[in-house]
Amino acid sequence: MKDRRHFLKSSAVGFGHLALSAMLGSEAQAGSRANHAPRAKRVVFLFMKGGPSHVDTFDPKPLLDRDHGKPFPFAPPRVTFAKQGNLLKSPWKFRQHGESGLPVSELFPKVARCADDLCVLRSVHGTNPAHGGALLKLSTGSDTQVRPSLGSWVVYGLGSENENLPAFLTICPTLAHGGVNNWGAAFLPAFCQGTPLGTASTRASEVAVKHIRNPELDLSRQRRHLDLIQSLNRRHLEASGADQALEGRIAAYELAYRMQAVMPEAQSIENESAATKRLYGIDDPVTENFGRQCLMARRFLERGVRFVQVTHSDGEVQWDQHGNLYRGHTKNAAEVDQPIYGFLTDLKSRGLLEDTLVLWGGEFGRTPTAQGSDGRDHNPHGFTMWMAGGGVKPGFAYGATDDYGYFAAQDKLHVHDLHATILHLLGLDHEKLTYRYAGRDFRLTDVSGTVAKGILS
Repeated sequence: MKDRRHFLKSSAVGFGHLALSAMLGSEAQAGSRANHAPRAKRVVFLFMKGGPSHVDTFDPKPLLDRDHGKPFPFAPPRVTFAKQGNLLKSPWKFRQHGESGLPVSELFPKVARCADDLCVLRSVHGTNPAHGGALLKLSTGSDTQVRPSLGSWVVYGLGSENENLPAFLTICPTLAHGGVNNWGAAFLPAFCQGTPLGTASTRASEVAVKHIRNPELDLSRQRRHLDLIQSLNRRHLEASGADQALEGRIAAYELAYRMQAVMPEAQSIENESAATKRLYGIDDPVTENFGRQCLMARRFLERGVRFVQVTHSDGEVQWDQHGNLYRGHTKNAAEVDQPIYGFLTDLKSRGLLEDTLVLWGGEFGRTPTAQGSDGRDHNPHGFTMWMAGGGVKPGFAYGATDDYGYFAAQDKLHVHDLHATILHLLGLDHEKLTYRYAGRDFRLTDVSGTVAKGILS
C-alpha cells in the first residue's frame, strides 16, 4: 500500500508537466518538417458551402453575355450532375477595381475594395460533381477514402504556436457531405485533429466549447484529479508500449485543462471596440452571424492557432443555386461581403495579413449553362478561388477558364496543385511531408501536385 501511495504521489507530481512536454515535444519535432523559409505562418479558409458561381463573382465572361440563350458550343463533360440547358449570362455586372484593375462582380462591392490584395485563381478544377465527393477532395485530397484533412497536415508539419488552444479550429462547420472527415486527422497523430466550434446550424453568438467550466470543481481540484488519471494512463502506457491513441488522449486531457483558462476569453468578442464590430458587420443583422465568425477567427489567429476554417452555410439556400440564382447569390453575398472586407482590412492593419494565408472559395463552381430557367448546375471542371496575404501576388489573376467558363484552360490548377502550393507557402514540401501508415507513405497530394510558382510574390 505504501509503495502504491508513493507511486501515485511521485508520478502525479509534475505529471501534467511531463504530459505537456511530451505533447509539445511532438509538435516541436513537427516544426522541423519545414523544408524552406515560409511565407505564411498560419492559414484561414473562408469556406462558401455549396459552390459559388465563378462566372458571377470573379471570372467575367463577355462571350457568355453575348451568346446568352445559345447552346454551349463545345462538348460538355461526360458526366454532369443534372440536365443542363443553354448558356446563361450573369445577371451582375463586373467592374475593374484598385490600381490592379482586377475585375470583381457587383455582388461583392466591399471585397472589391480589397482587389489589390487578392490573388484570384481562375483555373482551379477537381473531378467530382457531387457536394460530398468534391468537399472531401478539397478538404483531404481524396474523394473516396478517409484521409487526413488539409488543416491536420498543416498542424502535423508545423505544430502549434499556442500550447493552450487547439492548433486547428473550424467554426460552424457543416456536418453534411463528409462531416467530421473534412477536419479529421485520420491516421495522423491525435493532436492534428480539428476542433469544431458549433455547427452550421448554430448561430455564431451561441458558439462555445461545451463544458469549458466545471460547476463543481475549481481548477486546483481538477488538477489533482487529472494528475491521478494521467498517472494511471502513463503507467498503462509504460506497460503497453507505444500507443498513439493513448498518447493522444493524454495530451488532449492536458490541453482541455489549460483551455479552461484561455478559450472563453479567446472566443469572446465583448471587449472588441464598437468600431471593430462595425467593421465586421456585427451591427447589421444580415452580416452579424458571419461577421462574428470572422472576428473570432482573427482572435484565434493572433493567439497562435495555426489553421482556422470559417464556414458560410445557412443550411437552406447556401451557395447551391440550381434555381433562383439571382435571389440566392444576392442573399449569400450580402451576408459575407462586409465581414470578409472587414476581416482582410483588420488583418492588414494589425500586420497579420503579411504572414497569414487567406483562402476563399467553395467545393466547386457553377456551370455557364442554365439549369431550369434561372439556375446553374455543379461545375468541378473549372472554377475560382482566391488567396490573400501569405506570400502570394496581390492584385493578380492566375490561370483562366475557357471563353464561357466551363473548363479550366490555362495554367490549370488541380486541387492537388492547390494543396501543394498552400504547403509550399507554409515552408513545407508536399512531396516530403509524408506519414507512413498501413505499409505505405501517404501525403496530402497523393502522387500528384505541382506548386503554382506563378502566384508567388
